[in-house]
Amino acid sequence: MEKDGFFKAIVRPTVLGLKPYSSARDEYSGGGDSMIFLDANENPFDNGVNRYPDPHQKSLKEEIARLRGVSPEQILLGNGSDEVLDLLFRVFCEPNKDSVLTLPPTYGMYSVLAGINAIENIEVPLTSDFQPDVPEILESAEAHTKIIFLCSPNNPTGNSLDSDRVIRLLNEFPGLVVIDEAYIDFSDADGYVPLLDTFPNLVVTQTFSKAYGLAGIRLGVCFAAPEIIAFLKRVKPPYNVNELTQQRALKALADPEKIKMEIGKLKAERLALLEGLKEVPFVRSVFPTDANFILARVDDAPLRYRQLINQGIVVRDRSSQMHCENTLRFTVGTPEENTTLLNTLTALDT
Repeated sequence: MEKDGFFKAIVRPTVLGLKPYSSARDEYSGGGDSMIFLDANENPFDNGVNRYPDPHQKSLKEEIARLRGVSPEQILLGNGSDEVLDLLFRVFCEPNKDSVLTLPPTYGMYSVLAGINAIENIEVPLTSDFQPDVPEILESAEAHTKIIFLCSPNNPTGNSLDSDRVIRLLNEFPGLVVIDEAYIDFSDADGYVPLLDTFPNLVVTQTFSKAYGLAGIRLGVCFAAPEIIAFLKRVKPPYNVNELTQQRALKALADPEKIKMEIGKLKAERLALLEGLKEVPFVRSVFPTDANFILARVDDAPLRYRQLINQGIVVRDRSSQMHCENTLRFTVGTPEENTTLLNTLTALDT
């Protein structure tokens, strides 16, 4: 199937015929310094945020495109990655008809969004070493399975998915393969954005919440073929990324050395924390990680979680997740926080 035919075949019929909302800033997008704006029913008294933000985030997209080596037409920005993921459901999955496929243990919002959008979620567990079972995935996919969601580096396990398996899915699955790269900046791998021009069914999501330290501004990024981005823009709210978020993200992108320095510190602390956790008597195993967190199996996760809470330290008990019995997830903190964590763990009763 040719590229245009592929997109039309997987997009919901209602979206194919949908005309996106045209905002005042869509109808007039020229220069603004000397213009009198009486078109959008805004408050005219200038306070820095009295005007609607750029609905297409042109300046911000240009900077991200330069950073990731893509064109602005291959980028959609959202109110966090969760909005981007929700838009994918709304564009490509027909409620009460289509399905998606997820690989537990993985990020829980895929399942939640499937439920919200009345989409069946077919679960094919990762293998015991947290890798995709490709033959089982392809066997389990149905005629109406539109999307496979992969998380790499994976949450909550921290490991990167085997690239050969991912490439096979891109080659053999007839729908979209969405790769969630929220933690890619902590990995030594390049990720999958460089393959966008090779695979028209590839969608990559990233975030400013982790490596950029901007969880509070809620900014998610979607990289995909321009055709996919165009369909997503038909259903996104016109002003989904506010002015303060755009300004704060541009400020962060203007100082790449600061981001690089913080990532380097976190990777060094991650290594120190990995080694330290292996010396804790009740830690049974520590899993390899390419993220800014570490998953460790302990003797009694609920007990150790409560003990840490009592000592003023909050971690995450992931024991309810598949293959994650008696595991705790530790986010890599500052050097002082990590030292306190290791000292506290070592002092707990064994």
